[in-house]
Amino acid sequence: MEQHKDHEHAHDHGGIFGHNTELIFSIICGICLGIGFGLQFIKTLPSGIPLVFYIGSYFFGGFFTAKEAVTAISKGEFEIDFLMLVAAAGAAILGDWAEGALLLSLFSLGHALEHYAMGKAKKSIAALAELTPKTALLKSGEEVDVETLKTGDIIVIKPDTKIPADGIIVAGSSSVNQAPITGESIPAEKQAVADSEVNIDKADQLEAKYRVFAGTINGNGSLEVKVSRLSSGSTIARLIKLVNEAQSGKSPSQRFTDKVQRYYVPAVLILVTSLCFAFLVIDEPFSKSFYRAMSVLVAASPCALAIATPSAVLSGVARAARSGVLIKGGRPLEDLGTLTALAFDKTGTLTEGKPKLTNIISLNGTSEEELLQLTVAVESLSDHPLGKAIVKDGKTKLGNASLPPVSDLKSVAGKGISARTGNDTIVIGNPALFEKEQLPQELSEKVAAQQESGNTTMIVKKNNDYIGLISVMDPPREEARQVLQELRSAGIRRMIMLTGDNQRVADAVARQTGLTEAWGDLLPEEKVDAIKKLKQDENKVAMIGDGVNDAPAMANSTVGIAMGAAGSDVALETADIALMGDKLSLLPFAIRLSRQAKNIIRQNLVFSMGMVVILIPLTISGIASIGPAIIAHEGSTLLVVFNALRLLVYKDHNGK
Repeated sequence: MEQHKDHEHAHDHGGIFGHNTELIFSIICGICLGIGFGLQFIKTLPSGIPLVFYIGSYFFGGFFTAKEAVTAISKGEFEIDFLMLVAAAGAAILGDWAEGALLLSLFSLGHALEHYAMGKAKKSIAALAELTPKTALLKSGEEVDVETLKTGDIIVIKPDTKIPADGIIVAGSSSVNQAPITGESIPAEKQAVADSEVNIDKADQLEAKYRVFAGTINGNGSLEVKVSRLSSGSTIARLIKLVNEAQSGKSPSQRFTDKVQRYYVPAVLILVTSLCFAFLVIDEPFSKSFYRAMSVLVAASPCALAIATPSAVLSGVARAARSGVLIKGGRPLEDLGTLTALAFDKTGTLTEGKPKLTNIISLNGTSEEELLQLTVAVESLSDHPLGKAIVKDGKTKLGNASLPPVSDLKSVAGKGISARTGNDTIVIGNPALFEKEQLPQELSEKVAAQQESGNTTMIVKKNNDYIGLISVMDPPREEARQVLQELRSAGIRRMIMLTGDNQRVADAVARQTGLTEAWGDLLPEEKVDAIKKLKQDENKVAMIGDGVNDAPAMANSTVGIAMGAAGSDVALETADIALMGDKLSLLPFAIRLSRQAKNIIRQNLVFSMGMVVILIPLTISGIASIGPAIIAHEGSTLLVVFNALRLLVYKDHNGK
């Protein structure tokens, strides 16, 4: 209810009854008020006895209110707590002890329930910390505190236990429930890395199947894990830290309410002071003018307005974190729902990020199996990423078929390789390698067709004969088309891919995924220029990438979104929003949650400001007294908080 800079009650509300002291005090305040009010009707009792209960009500109801008011005044700030105390004191001066006690009772109850309700939002974040076990079992058999683990230690993860630290799997295989970190509903399959002596500094570069995160839950297998991060720097620890920091991020709505309150609060104080002297202008006693001024003071205090946005932001950020989406504050939470254009990186975002063998086309009487055997045998000597992809997928297709012996590998930088098998020379390369030769028309047509569909094509030549071609492609993610359809249904007009690949590959991926536009042949700095152009055309645009090579483009976009950020320092630091799991499907969920949050913020602002607009004229005119003003004021504040907390139980239509 107060207007702290971070819009939270940062003070200690504990006491003799522990964390519930404030709530218990407010209940005692209400009991004292009820007893005092009831005793007033017993004519035979001295008037001082009900007064004693009213004073008790003032003490218990005003204790924490006065505590916070004094803290604020010591900093030179006058907040809502101070205004409430002035109103209660004014009622006591007029002899309306019951009215003042009612104000403090409801105000303190509102405080206590607000803290309780807001605490539920924070607990959904803090609960993440409880997922990490306090101890870890070293390979030596010694059980130690997680805080004492050092990078490089080998820990044993037993079946069906929580994983205590981020690390690299060096022995064993299992399925791991990563939902607390990535929001994935299906356990991820994990296996040991080939080199158990792998440097922990390279952990971020390893495939996800070789890494585990603190707070995730091991399945039926036993694992040995080399610790790659200290407990304070684990993915879950950084996630909790960033979510907590996100609570203080100012959203557009929050900046609006801050601006309103900057002028509104002084205006209220001037109005209330003026109303105290209304008896000089109209024929009424000072007590009536003062009573009216106190009523207006209660009605005009912007409690609901102060809490309207931060309560919704906190709830929205907590709800997103539970599904594996890290939103760094109110600004990206609100901005995400207003976007009309999204710019995507290609590799690893719209595509799987790993090239795959897509086509084997044999020519001149050569069988597909023979073509594949020769190609895999030669490429197995190469360390080129495309060559590795051909070898991996080719061996899967060939099964147990033997490979011919090859030797004398030679490479032509950027174009291809050659090797000998028996008396034959095998040359494998891209079309540029053979540009000085006259390719057969049939081969040229097949190469063109493959390139048109987005494939990277390599021609295979045996001695003087062209025996076929092999094509490789980084295929689109299976869910990409469905996700883009959902985004289009959500009102995203333009979906543009920005890639360094050639325009033909870009166009092919666009056709397969349903993108509206594809811009190819872009250097990193040209991606930044593309984002700036899109911002001019669309005003607001998001950039979705892996958070590493796309960082400059992300920084220039309205909202930067990182894919697969779990375990990546760079992605977590550069992005406004991080999709912790490598799941593109989290994007539509985040956009829908953002829009729901924005709707709730708008409802809260309209309701809180509308209540003030209604109450001020009613109290100035005398139609509403301080009692109804108190009830309407505190009721509106609680309604705003509980409306915001609906975000904590937000259900996306896809079940996230």
